[in-house]
Amino acid sequence: MKSKLAILSLAMAIPSCAFAQDSIKVTSNGEYPNTFSSGSANVQPFTQSAKRFNDWSISFGAGVPLVQYADLTSLKFGEGAGKSLVGYSAYLSIDKAISHTFGLKLQYDRGETRQGAFYTRDAAPANASANGQYGGRTQYDAISLLGDINLTNIFRRVDNKSPYRWALHGYAGAGTIGYRAYLKDERGQRLVTEVTPLKDGLSFFAQGGAGLKYKINRRLDLEGRVMYVVTTDDSFDGGDAVVNRRKDNNSDNFINATLGLSLKLGKHESHLMWHDPMQEIYYRTEVLESKVDDLEVCKAGDADNDGVCDDWDRQLDTPAGARVDGSGVALDVDLDGVIDLNDKCVTVPGPVENNGCPIENQSTGIGTVAESETKLDGIEFELNSDRILPNNTPILNNAVNYINSSNGSYTVVGATDTRGTEAYNQKLSENRANNVKQYLIKNGVESTKLDAQGNGKKDLKYPECDPASKCPEWKNKANRRVYFKAK
Repeated sequence: MKSKLAILSLAMAIPSCAFAQDSIKVTSNGEYPNTFSSGSANVQPFTQSAKRFNDWSISFGAGVPLVQYADLTSLKFGEGAGKSLVGYSAYLSIDKAISHTFGLKLQYDRGETRQGAFYTRDAAPANASANGQYGGRTQYDAISLLGDINLTNIFRRVDNKSPYRWALHGYAGAGTIGYRAYLKDERGQRLVTEVTPLKDGLSFFAQGGAGLKYKINRRLDLEGRVMYVVTTDDSFDGGDAVVNRRKDNNSDNFINATLGLSLKLGKHESHLMWHDPMQEIYYRTEVLESKVDDLEVCKAGDADNDGVCDDWDRQLDTPAGARVDGSGVALDVDLDGVIDLNDKCVTVPGPVENNGCPIENQSTGIGTVAESETKLDGIEFELNSDRILPNNTPILNNAVNYINSSNGSYTVVGATDTRGTEAYNQKLSENRANNVKQYLIKNGVESTKLDAQGNGKKDLKYPECDPASKCPEWKNKANRRVYFKAK
């Protein structure tokens, strides 16, 4: 029975804990952050120098032990039950905070419980044993390891921004206990049971309870604590073979109510067990909010008032009222070269001179575009590449449909930006044009309607990009293109 209780108590008292520490310092050593952490760049090794809180303390206090679950008890209730008997106790512990919600205590307890019908220092009544009147006292020494759970930090509301000075803690643990139990009747006082751990082997016990702490200052805490102690021994109350037959139990247990102080050690301003991470988050948020006025957005302004700052606006002269994409370029849904603001047929391609609408053919009634000026811009390529980008597929499919519906033939023209030699760019532009031509033929265009031509770096959509180093990259990308020209 004792061994099973000991194993269970130890399993409850020593939970596995993960050590972690956050930091507000940004690392600058060029190393990639530890991927097993939060993934933030604000990562520091868990070292002694990186700590921000005190995590060691010493606690001590005194109190009153009251034997209740036993053959001889301390408290008496009801008329004629006799007077209650009070003992004394003291404790000393070394405390280590693992996190803001959990810690460990190595605690030493010493005390004396008093139970039975009278104090053992008083004279026993006549015929005490015959009347079942015994006095008992037990002197004990115990060492235990306790788990400390900060219930206030666990159950504290996330929207509670106020600092707190009260904290409710829960304790549970196990250890070894040694004691000397005395019994007194009309024949006098005698030692009934003596247990010495080092001599008689370990005698396990368990205890658990709760404590309410008040933070006096950064160094001292005041705590009232109530613990329930399970001794795992039926002789702890001083009972002999006769007395122990009174109740059918295998363990004499007692309540220990104490009042004590905790002295927090360390150089930091606050202790880890008094730290509320949510309160710190709210504080940092308020600090950032107070600096909002210091942030300067759109330093270069927004010259065309399209809602996109000039710092990243790809079209600085957008007409007033035109809808733009995220890069500040006016929208052209049908890709006919007429922006939606001026396009009378937003979803159907048409020439500029007809406000973006197709011209009706008088003889057939079929809508066509003036073939001599037909162009489909926007088929762009990456640097030094002739691979057709996936986002160009819709444009090329539109070209397939248009060319198939047309009676004319077209030249697929390839171009590059100005970086590299003329010979290299000429070959690259021819490859781009031929790749687009082959794509169109593969998707249903008659080969007799198409030919390919490479213009190298002499055919620029943005001529001011010569050399390319003086242009933004988006203009260079626009120069790396393929377009269609009617023959």
